Formats: sequence, C-alpha cells, structure tokens
Amino acid sequence: MTPQLRALLVHLLTATGAVFALLAMLAAIDREWELMFLWLVVAFAVDGIDGPLARHYDVKTNAPEFDGVLLDLIIDYLTYVFIPAFALFKSDLLPGWTGWVAVIVITYASAMYFADTRMKTRDNSFSGFPGCWNMLVLVMFAIEPATWIILALVTVLAVAMFLPLKFIHPVRTERWRWLSLPMALAWTFFAGWAAWVHFDPQSWAHWGLVVTSIYLTLVGIVQQIVPLRDDL
Repeated sequence: MTPQLRALLVHLLTATGAVFALLAMLAAIDREWELMFLWLVVAFAVDGIDGPLARHYDVKTNAPEFDGVLLDLIIDYLTYVFIPAFALFKSDLLPGWTGWVAVIVITYASAMYFADTRMKTRDNSFSGFPGCWNMLVLVMFAIEPATWIILALVTVLAVAMFLPLKFIHPVRTERWRWLSLPMALAWTFFAGWAAWVHFDPQSWAHWGLVVTSIYLTLVGIVQQIVPLRDDL
C-alpha cells in the first residue's frame, strides 16, 4: 500500500464522522437519546484516533488535495456542538426560555471559537474551553441536575471559551498524558455504558462520567498553576 493511499484512507476514516453525525441527528429527531449518544460516542472515538493516524501517515504531504483540519472541524462542529445543543433543547432538561438561551449561546459562541486561529497553545492544548458540549450534555442527561445548574454551566463554559484558560487535548498534550489519555478512554467507556443502560440512575457509569469529566475539564488549568518542574 502506497503512502498516498494510506493517507487517503485516513481522510476517509475522518469523513465517517459525518455519517455518524447524521445517524445521531436522526436518532435525536425521534428523541431516541440513548441511540443518539451511542452514535456520538462512536464519532468521539473516531475523532480520537484519526489525528494520530493523520500525523503518522503525514496526510498533509501524502494527500494534500483534502484539507484534514477543515474536514475535522466541520464534523466536530456537528458532533460536539450542533447535535448536542439540539438534544438539550428538545429534552425536558431546559424548559421554556432557558432552552432557547442555552442553544443560542452554545451554537453562536462555538462558531466563533472554532474559527479562532488562537485556539491551540504551544503544547497542543486548547486555549479556552474547546466546545466539547457533547460531553457536557451527555453528563447532564445522565445525572439530570436542576435547570439553573445546567444554565449556569453553559454560561460559564461559553465564557471560558474566550478566556486564557488551558484545556488539554488528551492525545496531543504531552504533560501528564500517562494519566489524561486513560481518563479520556475511561470517559468514552462510561459514556457508552451510560447510554447503553438508558441512563439508569443506579449505574456506576454515572460516577465514572462525573469523575472523568471533572478531571478532563480542570487538569489543564491545574497545569497552568503547577510549575512544570513539579511534574512527577
């Protein structure tokens, strides 16, 4: 197999995310939330492996006719932002005006963030909350907090998108990757588990989601506070 063909196959793998996004959207229209999240988890897994493959097979050199970064951003906006926002709006978690406020804030702020050329830091982390609304919405479906808590989290994270706060990329941020990558894999596992058991409140998956979500959200900020020389 030639390097060009390998690189093209990586692009084709990335593009499957669009199909998974469509399947998730169709499930969301029918209010089949568990199925929707299962498709989003599959898309999340693909998004986690296509980047390392793209760098390994040097797609920019071997398949330059396709812009892998643009392709990834398009699919990420669908799976990380648009579909989760739609689900949040159509669910019973945010009734009345609160749903309108949340989806407008999520989609508008995320559109600006995804177009921001300053979103990446020198260590391949994200500057500002990277618009992972799929993760937040899934956790909200699982634990069903009060309306004001969801609205507060949406507001805080939307503002955090444009603050000089660091949020790690579990695969590309080298610092503490020995822990961050397993945490991201654990989050994916717990997310699929929670959706599979129809968000049963007795499931241990909910605790796993909460713990891994808190870690992935705050570890980058902790890295900003803790000097690099203190790494273990």
